[in-house]
Amino acid sequence: MAAAAAGKGVAVFLGFGIAELFLVTVFVIFPAVLVAIAWSFRRWLRRLATRGGHATIGEYLRTPPRSDQERQDSVDMALKGLVICLLGMIFPPAVLLGIFPLFYGGRKLAYAWMGLGLVDDAEPPRG
Repeated sequence: MAAAAAGKGVAVFLGFGIAELFLVTVFVIFPAVLVAIAWSFRRWLRRLATRGGHATIGEYLRTPPRSDQERQDSVDMALKGLVICLLGMIFPPAVLLGIFPLFYGGRKLAYAWMGLGLVDDAEPPRG
């Protein structure tokens, strides 16, 4: 089958055609990547919650930020959510043109509004 398809000029990879590879990518690989991202995000939130002395992630997300570090984390989470939503709407051309600068610029602006000053990403974490 693969030899006959290859002889006719149809692209074949390990016995699968382009349509099958597309379907595998869309229905298997892409959801697996999304699950891995969600799992790592949950681990990150769990680490922040336990570091702040909260029993659950929900409790951590419901409490208002107390310290400057928690305020910075809340601004980061809100802007990351905004960036993810924008990426979902206009993914390919906008990633390199302005979504990531929007995050970092918006973060610095929000820090300045809250009186936290500018934060250097290279500085070691506090606490």
